[in-house]
Amino acid sequence: MKIIDHIQEANGRTLFSFEILPPLKGQDIHEIYNGIAPLMEFKPPFIDVTYHREEFLLKPLADGTFRRITTRKRPGTVAICAAIMNRFKVDAVPHLICGGFSKEETENALIDLHFLGIDNVLVLRGDNLKHETSFVPQPDGNQNALELLQQVDRMNQGRYMDDELVNATATNFCIGVAGYPEKHHDAPNLKADIRWLKQKVKAGAKFITTQMFFDNKAYFDFVATCRKEGIDIPIIPGIKPLATLKQITLLPKVFHIDIPEALADAVEQAPNEQAVRQIGIEWAIEQCRELKAAGVPVLHFYTMGKSQATKRIAEAVF
Repeated sequence: MKIIDHIQEANGRTLFSFEILPPLKGQDIHEIYNGIAPLMEFKPPFIDVTYHREEFLLKPLADGTFRRITTRKRPGTVAICAAIMNRFKVDAVPHLICGGFSKEETENALIDLHFLGIDNVLVLRGDNLKHETSFVPQPDGNQNALELLQQVDRMNQGRYMDDELVNATATNFCIGVAGYPEKHHDAPNLKADIRWLKQKVKAGAKFITTQMFFDNKAYFDFVATCRKEGIDIPIIPGIKPLATLKQITLLPKVFHIDIPEALADAVEQAPNEQAVRQIGIEWAIEQCRELKAAGVPVLHFYTMGKSQATKRIAEAVF
């Protein structure tokens, strides 16, 4: 079922959803199941599954030189989607990224997803490689999230890369994109970022899931600006409870977001990490209560593979 249909059927009731990471290579899928199971009592209609690009490692050789090898530390997104749909009877929302994938590989992945009966995808550009100062796309890949969205939309029209295909079956994906209440780090300003987002909506995006934020005003202002610019599709807020003292500097560095002074001050004064986690949970509960009271369509949680904090927040909010 499409996310926009889940939202419409909820008839104004705020839904609960969350995102999971594929397990590290060599780990068992039951670790995923164990992370999902405690959250199923809150009846999530869908679960996001992230996609991770390749990494390059330098392997030392006997002669003292190094060989560069390519690896994916978290493979298995498509298979995990199928597994959780089968086990938990919920919709899976795989993330699709530009980085590390050719257009043909993307098309093949979309065919697999279509055959599995997956109705939703979230399209993203993806992150830079660690040694890159800016995003470098594959020579034969999509250059950005807009191009990736357009590829999915063409397949929704039955248009594949092979122009000679006759009577090709059209896919029917509900396409989501990311939104950045505090702007994407590559955008010169928020106005330019929203202008770029508007192009994605015109190209066929049906819902927006935001980057995490810790100040609800950033989300409310973002939504108001989007509406003013004619973006009228659902905007789903992304929530992550602060979990460690280190995160007050790590999260702004990695995700280019602000930590409110009140939250940062409270965390810095906490006597230990357990107290930090409690502060993070209480802050997220207040965030979610305000967002729910404002009628957001979904509260979407970034669990980072750990469900305990999200469970406590959901118990207090739903």
